[in-house]
Amino acid sequence: MSFINIIGLGYIGLPTALMFAKSGLKVVGTDKNSNLVDSLKSGKLTFEEEGLEELFNEALTNGIEFSTEYKKTHTYIIAVPTPYLKGSKKLDPKYVISAVNSVLDICEKGAVIIIESTVSPGTIDKYIRPEIEKRGYVIGEDVNLLHAPERIIPGNMIYELEHNSRTIGADNYEVGEKVKALYSNFCKAEIVVTDIRSAEMSKVVENTYRDINIAFANELAKICRTDNMDVYEIIKIANKHPRVNILQPGPGVGGHCISVDPWFLVGDYPDLTNLILTARKINDSMPRHVLGRIRDIMREHNIKEITKVGLYGLTYKENVDDIRESPTFQLLERMDEHLAFGVKVFDPYVKERIVDHQFMNFEDFLNEIEILVVMVGHDHIKSNMDIIKGKLILDTKNICAFEGTYKL
Repeated sequence: MSFINIIGLGYIGLPTALMFAKSGLKVVGTDKNSNLVDSLKSGKLTFEEEGLEELFNEALTNGIEFSTEYKKTHTYIIAVPTPYLKGSKKLDPKYVISAVNSVLDICEKGAVIIIESTVSPGTIDKYIRPEIEKRGYVIGEDVNLLHAPERIIPGNMIYELEHNSRTIGADNYEVGEKVKALYSNFCKAEIVVTDIRSAEMSKVVENTYRDINIAFANELAKICRTDNMDVYEIIKIANKHPRVNILQPGPGVGGHCISVDPWFLVGDYPDLTNLILTARKINDSMPRHVLGRIRDIMREHNIKEITKVGLYGLTYKENVDDIRESPTFQLLERMDEHLAFGVKVFDPYVKERIVDHQFMNFEDFLNEIEILVVMVGHDHIKSNMDIIKGKLILDTKNICAFEGTYKL
């Protein structure tokens, strides 16, 4: 019996594997991380996500398997990480290349290889096709290559897997339609079949669009701070116009999509990405802006010790445990550059100590600080407003309504 071998069991690959298994298809999930595979085999998830445990249990009931070995079959979905090189801002395709080569070692003739990992435009032409062709394989005959970029966000993954539209990039329209039918087992939204390069570009463009819009809001926050204006009031009024929808400013941009994908375009098209590069610089500057606001508050209240400052939130967004590219980590790096050691940290979603001076108990954390910097708007802190009232609060997420609360 043919089955789907899904390669990479992280934030993207695991929910996708579970969704296919829930729909009744035979699925084997593969990851080189033996600890991760052992955990999944024993029935334990490695990250939290609303609805994920229920989906996991359904997939286990339907016979999903987990392995550190690639399996010989007809259909492969590759969902491995795609980092970027910080120096050149170009995509580092090493994990995708490695996964494709491992598939080629064992796959059936005519196998379908679907890359879900987000890649920069032209990556498959530049890096993946040569890997296949140098083995003597004919693409379209010996193997079929496709790109189906993921389109989900931590915190709402399960819903978005079912309800977000999908793009299938294919060399051959008929093969693309077959893969469309495969994803239709769980995806209830529109699935568009196009060419591979358009699929690559569309995913990067989506995240770049959001990055630029966030940068506009963040630049407004800086302008308003300079002249003592309320950026939130101004945005609220401006958004009453039917064709205006300004986003909310924040302490920076995190996650593995919006904060990373625009760099792919900057790295590949350095002479053409003026707006995109400026947006990236604005958003990357926000942790330094937060640091300046902390300094202002300390000076105003004659607080000399940085150890009296507490950062609430280590994740990159609310109500998830995903810390990738988190603005809080970016802020801690800026503090380190200025020899500002000892700032306290707390996040209810991060269960292990991963930074210095991290507290695991919220009240203990509050007892040690005078200035509370809200970096993430978890529901946890929204339900604990009564116990933070006595602190000096720098609210970077605009969730506190207390008089005297400091804003961006």
